[in-house]
Amino acid sequence: MSSSEIAENSVRQENQHENAEGSPDRRGLLAAGIVLLACLGLVGYGVLDTDEQPKPHAVPTAEVTYEITGTGTVEISYLARSEDGTATVEKNVTLPWKKSVRAPLGKAPTVAVVLDGRGGQAACTLAIRGKHVQRATAMGEFGRATCSGELLSGELLSGDGKG
Repeated sequence: MSSSEIAENSVRQENQHENAEGSPDRRGLLAAGIVLLACLGLVGYGVLDTDEQPKPHAVPTAEVTYEITGTGTVEISYLARSEDGTATVEKNVTLPWKKSVRAPLGKAPTVAVVLDGRGGQAACTLAIRGKHVQRATAMGEFGRATCSGELLSGELLSGDGKG
């Protein structure tokens, strides 16, 4: 090889080396960009999509007293502190029975009594904030009685104010 050929060869190699260094590998940049976007997407998803639900507002309540008097064994269902207003049921209760609860405003406080197959007699009474509201009587086998009243949300202002 002559010196001119060696010089040309050397210049070609330098040009190839400069071209390789001067233009970065686009596949590498593309892969890095994709990885960066994926990471940003995951971080954004974690920030925006949380499983935490907003805490429900406290439901104002009022004191309700249920009382069942009489003889026999009964099943009792009544409204207690429950935001959805579902009934609480107690079975095989020997009378007399009395319970004071905080019932949610806007729901109708209700107590129901059902005598068992042996019969007997039972009377339910309902008081809201200490005031008698209703009384009903059940007699005989599987006799039933229900007492209910109104518990409007506006009553909170004129009532005990407890929530």
